[in-house]
Amino acid sequence: MTALPKHIAIIMDGNGRWATEKGLARSEGHLAGAKTVELVIKECLRHKIPHLSLYAFSTENWNRPKEEVSYLFELFCQFVEKELPLMQEEGIRFSMIGDKTELPENAQISLQNAVERTKNGGSLELTLALNYSGTSEILHAVRQSAAQILTDGETLHTIQDLAHNSEALAAYLASLFDKQHYTEQNLRNNLYLPSLPDPDLIIRTSGELRLSNFYLLQAAYAEFYFTDTYWPDFSAQDFEKALIAYQNRKRRFGKIDA
Repeated sequence: MTALPKHIAIIMDGNGRWATEKGLARSEGHLAGAKTVELVIKECLRHKIPHLSLYAFSTENWNRPKEEVSYLFELFCQFVEKELPLMQEEGIRFSMIGDKTELPENAQISLQNAVERTKNGGSLELTLALNYSGTSEILHAVRQSAAQILTDGETLHTIQDLAHNSEALAAYLASLFDKQHYTEQNLRNNLYLPSLPDPDLIIRTSGELRLSNFYLLQAAYAEFYFTDTYWPDFSAQDFEKALIAYQNRKRRFGKIDA
């Protein structure tokens, strides 16, 4: 049987539909979903799972009504402020991935405060994906890694030496990004959180069967678990079912059984 996952990533889906089916405002669904987050954090602590990522707000979510977006960021801030004592007590390290520069200023301050005050936590790393896009993360990593290579002192010196020989300069620049010099590791070193291991298990609720631009690179060999349950109804029993399903998988990573 496969060991428990070290990193679980969850696409928390179905808050709005849960609320609509109950005749409630969508905000009520998001509020109920926040309680499920608390439950899952406790389950990860109980099972000693060291990494939990939650897909909270994608770059596409800005297209939602302004009132809903505003409420969501208020809820994110309220959540981390409410959970901060628990995070500090339980040794939970809070982190974020995504383009933070576009977040509302009060959200940036509140969330960064939680990052700073929990940075020494060692029992669970809780990563919130906010204004996140897997495509944007890959582009960010490409730009950063290319900039590092091209602005290196030795590289700049060589470019100056070859400035009057366009053919030699072109060949040199191409060599910087060939298979020998530019590898997957160059890319991975420049992801939003390079130290975060790839997810072993990705859970998506509400019956949708897609990644929705989440962890596109990191999900290459993740196991997937889909459930029709809406996120606000996702229980400890549902979490346990996902773990059992994961443990019954054979993870070959492209190899064959011995």
